[in-house]
Amino acid sequence: MALRYARAMTAMRRPAGDRKLVQIVDAALGDAGRRAGDWLACRPGCTQCCVGVFAINSLDAARLLDGLAILRKLDPARAERIVARAREAVARLSADFPGNPKTGMLGASADAERRFEEFANDEPCPVLDPDTGLCELYESRPMTCRTFGPPVRSEGGLAVCELCFQGASDEEIAACEMVADPDDLESRLVEQMERTTQRPGQTIIAWCVAKAGH
Repeated sequence: MALRYARAMTAMRRPAGDRKLVQIVDAALGDAGRRAGDWLACRPGCTQCCVGVFAINSLDAARLLDGLAILRKLDPARAERIVARAREAVARLSADFPGNPKTGMLGASADAERRFEEFANDEPCPVLDPDTGLCELYESRPMTCRTFGPPVRSEGGLAVCELCFQGASDEEIAACEMVADPDDLESRLVEQMERTTQRPGQTIIAWCVAKAGH
């Protein structure tokens, strides 16, 4: 089943709207970055957002696998190092995985969600190059990675990276708010992906990338 899921994600084309989604989010990030100026500490080699697992949806997974497939053609050895790191992460994390460790799909129950909050918070992303501190699949990174750093509104208010906006007032932070996807295009594209693959749910980067190596 895990192999079929990986093949399905690899074989199908992402919805045409994903390119538009990436452009919208990247433009919003650029605008927020210009408004934030030096308050935004994000720089190449800063890995604050690359440690600790987070859920990715089927659209994120397909984008990552497309990026990995391209890298395999350009630099097979580098791609295999990513897969090797992902497999090592899966081996470390399987025993406590809050879902199905065979498929890598996260559980949807309240208990699974509670366990996920405490799960692998110190685990580095397998796509992070440990030598350079750079993302190896940067152009194909998930939406969570694209929106980390600037102020983004959540149920608890405006959330920012703890390294950013040092000394800024609440008003100054609010003035730099990033509205990543105002029309919620991502949700519609994810629904389309899940209908096509018949695999609803979320996973994490390690499982997504590790399964691509089979």
